[in-house]
Amino acid sequence: MARWQPDAPGRLAAAALDLFEEHGYENTTVIEIAERAGLTKSTFFRHFRDKREVLFGENALTGLLVEAIAAAPPSAGPLEAVAHALDVLGSEFFAGDRRGFSARRQAVLDANPELREREARKRIGLVDSMVEALERRGVPGRTAKVAAKLGGLAWEIAHDEWIGTSGEDFASLVREVLAEVREVSAAG
Repeated sequence: MARWQPDAPGRLAAAALDLFEEHGYENTTVIEIAERAGLTKSTFFRHFRDKREVLFGENALTGLLVEAIAAAPPSAGPLEAVAHALDVLGSEFFAGDRRGFSARRQAVLDANPELREREARKRIGLVDSMVEALERRGVPGRTAKVAAKLGGLAWEIAHDEWIGTSGEDFASLVREVLAEVREVSAAG
């Protein structure tokens, strides 16, 4: 690949996933990732702090969730604001060819305990960000935590189902899971 081609972060991520699958996460170096992408080591470090960040450097995800909660209709309750954010996430982040990448990424995470632990911390951070965004909307602390944690659980269930299927889109799956959460809580 020529060095001038666009989307260096995407190329690096694709190269890293290929190498992680071929040789294992722990046996892959940053230099190998950069070379496979047709880039230099310094280009790698312009986009990622280390090879873990290829898998976890999705700060855009947090920003998207927070912005979408803030942009939810003023009449939306806490869980509806989270649902709105997850809808946006589904249409803007988990759209297109993202399913294949996400499934491959999950396989790499599943093969490495250190990466699974990092993924768990990342999800906790996303829930914490949703709590803060809900509190900025005026939602009381405990209510914000419940709504954000239910949203995080719905996201996790929907994501696991989404990467395992070729049919339903992410946003639809999240909505289905949230509907089940409402049914369970109403049945009390």
